[in-house]
Amino acid sequence: MLIEIDFNSDEAIYLQLRNQIILGIATNTYREGDALPSVRALADEIGINMHTVNKAYSLLRQEGYVKVDRRKGAVIAIDETREEHLSQIREVLAPIVLEAVCRNISREELHKMLDEIYDKYRL
Repeated sequence: MLIEIDFNSDEAIYLQLRNQIILGIATNTYREGDALPSVRALADEIGINMHTVNKAYSLLRQEGYVKVDRRKGAVIAIDETREEHLSQIREVLAPIVLEAVCRNISREELHKMLDEIYDKYRL
């Protein structure tokens, strides 16, 4: 598993780990049903505390990206419905769109930015 952690970043390590796994899902590096390394194995591989990995895995589980399988450990599992995901994303995007409107960023410019970001991660 290729995880890049920036130990000099102000962002918490568990959030960086979470974001790297979500990036892996978005870019199809990790697919539905793939098992993630054990907490201990990933902590040793990256050189971080097991509690940090456990915190990232717990957050991913709460957010519906992984489930815990007794035999396989943490497994990629996007288990929420599409409508629930759309609702969550809409809630996150609304303040960003409002900020764009306040800063006179056109709909076309915003769409272009979104398309560029989407294309960057959806190969």
